[in-house]
Amino acid sequence: MRAIVQDVYGPPEVLRLEEIDRPVPGPGEVLLRVHAAGLDQGVWHLMTGMPYALRAAGFGLRAPRRRIRGMDVAGRVESVGPGVTRLRPGDEVYGTCTGSFAEFACAKEDGLAPRPARLTPEEAAVVPISAGTALQALRAGRLAPGQRVLVIGAGGGVGTYAVQLAKALGAGHVTGVCSTPKAELVRSLGADEIVDYTREDPTDAAHPYDLVLDIGGNRPLNALRRALTRRGTLIIIGGETDGRWIGGHDRQLRALLLSPFTRHRLRGLAAAPRAEDLRTLGELIGSGALTPALDRTYPLAEVPDAIRRLREGGVRGKIAIRV
Repeated sequence: MRAIVQDVYGPPEVLRLEEIDRPVPGPGEVLLRVHAAGLDQGVWHLMTGMPYALRAAGFGLRAPRRRIRGMDVAGRVESVGPGVTRLRPGDEVYGTCTGSFAEFACAKEDGLAPRPARLTPEEAAVVPISAGTALQALRAGRLAPGQRVLVIGAGGGVGTYAVQLAKALGAGHVTGVCSTPKAELVRSLGADEIVDYTREDPTDAAHPYDLVLDIGGNRPLNALRRALTRRGTLIIIGGETDGRWIGGHDRQLRALLLSPFTRHRLRGLAAAPRAEDLRTLGELIGSGALTPALDRTYPLAEVPDAIRRLREGGVRGKIAIRV
């Protein structure tokens, strides 16, 4: 099969298209014929091995433990391993796996769900991780009906889902923070208000927010707290800095240490794929309450170009990889 592989950590140039053996599903796994894969910032972190804490977490100290990148997937079940009871060959599914930038990949049965009929494979492939992260963030923030929500990074992968999910879960007012080129997209997804961060500071809010989601940002905690109500909640989702050891996660650690000494709830989010989230997201997609914002689709051979574009920051929503 064809796959995008890497043997060393580094920039997109370390990736190459290569013919390798098909994987064999183990107990509780299925073999997927991959139709499409999703791209997110996590792919870049695993490709570069940065921050270093990621390597120590089991992904390989000197070189990647797994050669194929990609986790989001949409495809067809080709065969099933021992113990698989829910899925059968021919089923069209979406979810997460290991190594989706390939023509075939193995996935755990409980990491997959039926692909929503409303979505193409490319649209379905960009849902699991980013939409699941947005859903977990809103739950961690204890979103209640009628509350005011600020989504910083509303034009990106997680943010475009967070805006829609906040409205679907009953938020009274959702403000999306993004750059000028992404404003119309965020508005079309249901945001009640748009703040262009190139023109104004979203934390200088005339009306404070019950819940603030800061997605992949680097604003200091004291600035973010200015946007909160007296007992508001801040959820920090990722973070992009030049720190070599823990990257942007230093803000999450500071939030955890500060939270007991303030009326605000300050939390970092360590999202993880969950099968129950796929079912919830599928229901919302089926009802029309949630729609992927698909910026562009790249062929498998152009994964390095897709990653470069993602890191440039101009992507509106998500990028899919067609296999």
